Amino acid sequence: MSLKRIRSACVIIVGSLLFSLHGCAHYPVNEPKGAGHEAVRYQFHYPVEGLNTDSLFICLAFSGGGTRAAALSYGVLEKLRHVRITWKGVEKSLLDEVDCISSISGGSFTAAYYGLFGDRIFEEFRPKFLDVNVQSKLFGRLFNPVNWMRLASPYFSRIDLAAEYYDEHLFEGKTFAALAHPPRRPFVIVNATNMVNGERFEFTQEQLDFLASDLNSYPVARAVAASSAFPFLLSPITLKNYPHTDFRLPADYQGGLQDYDVNRRRYYWAKNRMIYLDDERYPYLHLMDGGLSDNIGLRPIEAAYRRTSGFIRRLINEGKIEKFVIIIVNARTVEKDTLSRSESPPGILTVAAKTATIAMENYSVETIETMKELRLERVKAQKNLAACQKRLDQCPGSTPLPTFATTIDPYVIEVNFEALRDPARRDYFQSLPTSFSLTSEQVDALIRVGPQLLEESPDYREFLESLAIP
Repeated sequence: MSLKRIRSACVIIVGSLLFSLHGCAHYPVNEPKGAGHEAVRYQFHYPVEGLNTDSLFICLAFSGGGTRAAALSYGVLEKLRHVRITWKGVEKSLLDEVDCISSISGGSFTAAYYGLFGDRIFEEFRPKFLDVNVQSKLFGRLFNPVNWMRLASPYFSRIDLAAEYYDEHLFEGKTFAALAHPPRRPFVIVNATNMVNGERFEFTQEQLDFLASDLNSYPVARAVAASSAFPFLLSPITLKNYPHTDFRLPADYQGGLQDYDVNRRRYYWAKNRMIYLDDERYPYLHLMDGGLSDNIGLRPIEAAYRRTSGFIRRLINEGKIEKFVIIIVNARTVEKDTLSRSESPPGILTVAAKTATIAMENYSVETIETMKELRLERVKAQKNLAACQKRLDQCPGSTPLPTFATTIDPYVIEVNFEALRDPARRDYFQSLPTSFSLTSEQVDALIRVGPQLLEESPDYREFLESLAIP
């Protein structure tokens, strides 16, 4: 065979291969309910084996912010691992008592990796992710000719290439079944945003029940990709909404739909979930960066605390929680203002970026303050009840007041660059880019500053004093 014919044959073979890749390129589809995974639902379990107790209940909230957020939250995990406590006569680390982690975008990489692999994170996460120029790796896949025809498919996009990379190089092909079984702590809630209503979407089986879908068979990498799919840079992750043939609406949703005049927050929470039940009108949903609806990751914890069926509220009502601790790892930055110095209005790209981030940051501050107010409300209610009962005890024949199942000792602790006293250091961290490419020096600095900010927090010191830790 001549060289010319060999070349022609190669062209035909390569062309056929590319055509076949185009024809079969499709993102992995979430499976319907009843796909053989019912035995291992991914939901909060209690009790669990190990050192973790319900009585000291710790939740972590990891914010968005690319590698900056991932490294800051990693540093806090490392710090909690080294803080030794004695609780109920058992010596352990504070990390042993972490019960849930709710995460957004960059923070979801740290949360999911720790949830899947535990202490392996302290040996592997940095070389696998924090010190890797992930952006360069993703661009390499984007510009690889083998992927061009796949990307030409309407059912395969940039976010699918990113999810493949995370699956292969970070999460080892694990699905949520690996998080669900055996039941263990912490319970990891990876959050994204529904593009239709801007509502928070969490990757838990309770949420997937509203899609008549199974979460356990779904790749963790795709959930993390959805959580970090920043608008304009990455495309959305798509999920299928299946027919709801045997779906039963939980009681708290039924109650919420009747609360328009009484509890507007609860009403809209239930209403926003109800759209998924109309699977003919909404057969698919498209998910973007979780920061668009909550860039702190605190809303799922707040919901679990407020809702009567929330896993935190159930434990409180059953008298099982004595200390309730929330540690918010907030990697928020402050962009230097250059717009106000220019007479001409900003360009379309700047406007788009500002539109996606300004409301996000303002909403984050309000969310944190709301949680702090809820903490104060509980403390005040407990004190008032105790004071009233003490007065009543002085009256013969008085009827005891209704009581809480238990008196809880709540703490809301925030790790935030804003707390740095040195203006130069504060400016350094608040100027770090939101990207998936930081230098080793920047990663080092972030890992070190997390523990420092935690130690210097007055709320954290108060919490340690309550445990008799100097």
